[in-house]
Amino acid sequence: MASLELRNQTYRVVFMYRGKKFGYSLDTGDRPTAEALLGGVEKTLMLIGQKALHVPDGADVVAFVKNGGKVAEDARPAPAALTLEQLKHKYLDTHGQGAMEANSLATVRMHLGHFESTLGARFAVRGLTLADLQRHVNERRKKKYRGQPLSPVTLKKEVASLRACWNWAALTGLVSGPFPSKGLVYPKSDEKPPFMTMQEIERRITASMTAAERDVLWDCLYLTQAELSLLVAHVKEKAPHPWVYPFVCFVAYTGVRRSEALRVLVQDVDFGSMTVLVREKKKRQKQRTTRRVPLTPFLASVLREWVAVHPGGPALFCPAGEVFRSKKRSRTTGHQNEKVRSSSLKGRLATVRKRDLPPAGALTKDEVHHHFRGTLAGSKWEVLPGLHCLRHSFISACASNGVDQRLIDEWTGHSTDEQRKRYRHLYPSTQQEAIQRVFS
Repeated sequence: MASLELRNQTYRVVFMYRGKKFGYSLDTGDRPTAEALLGGVEKTLMLIGQKALHVPDGADVVAFVKNGGKVAEDARPAPAALTLEQLKHKYLDTHGQGAMEANSLATVRMHLGHFESTLGARFAVRGLTLADLQRHVNERRKKKYRGQPLSPVTLKKEVASLRACWNWAALTGLVSGPFPSKGLVYPKSDEKPPFMTMQEIERRITASMTAAERDVLWDCLYLTQAELSLLVAHVKEKAPHPWVYPFVCFVAYTGVRRSEALRVLVQDVDFGSMTVLVREKKKRQKQRTTRRVPLTPFLASVLREWVAVHPGGPALFCPAGEVFRSKKRSRTTGHQNEKVRSSSLKGRLATVRKRDLPPAGALTKDEVHHHFRGTLAGSKWEVLPGLHCLRHSFISACASNGVDQRLIDEWTGHSTDEQRKRYRHLYPSTQQEAIQRVFS
């Protein structure tokens, strides 16, 4: 029925089936082992002869006998290893079709890029472990931003971005199992300092403080109502473009975020009801929402003057005409980068050409930031950490004057207790007056 053959010190089993000779190597040179394997082959052949086993049509006879009378499953190639870089591109491509806002998409791209730097772009995502995540956290905590180590909040946001990416990949079958972050250890965080007035911060600053330590304090700045009036007067006098003054006034007297102010359209301002429609993108994950914010008489007058000279286009705030040294709105374009620019004036001007200015369109966040900082440069106001300081100031002014917290939430778009707690403070003078009324 079957027999052994010794070839090159290795035994083979040979047998006949339907008049044809078949054989395969037993991968052993040990006679007892080969005879034991031969016994299994002979038993299978006997069962075939007794019709107890049937070789399926088209089946590999050798494989059938070798597997003891079982049809060998087709060998399926192992799935290609999904790399971190591939997962990032798949996730961003899918969510970049309108499911995620541009700012959020850019943040996720940055966070996943940090993981690529730590773990490697070719890291096999399916093998992600808690140890890999801990290695990322440990490496990233050594980095610094504005002279300070990255905060635990920043590290948690990076991990949260990867978790969202992983959960999406699990739903699509790219990975399996829960995100392996249980037990991840972050450095202990410090509570953020309370918001402070300019005078409070100046009292706290000492000569021995580093620039980074001073920046931490200035990040907590909010302005009093009197200071807000002085600030907008300075902006009105020093603003390099017509839109800067109304934009700053709008943020200061509505408390909206910079991105929200950039989305406001001319038609959103209703001087009849003295309100403005604000388009939100942070309140709900899967739905764009709106809220209405009242206009103060002062802000309404500023906006009326701006609308009267508005350069056109749907956006409420937009640049008009030429903007010096702008990447989009300067008089000329084609200027060479400093690293590759010609050494001669003629060579540098060879690529420069006159630009056809684009139509009036919405400002970008970078344009707003650049011209706002430029307006404050060299003045007492240059310590302002940014336009978000005006939002702090608006909420502080409302709280100090006894405005109902529910109204503040509605105007500013707050939706969590954590947000409310962060802004739940009053002017020092107001607190003193309150406690003196009790214990005078």
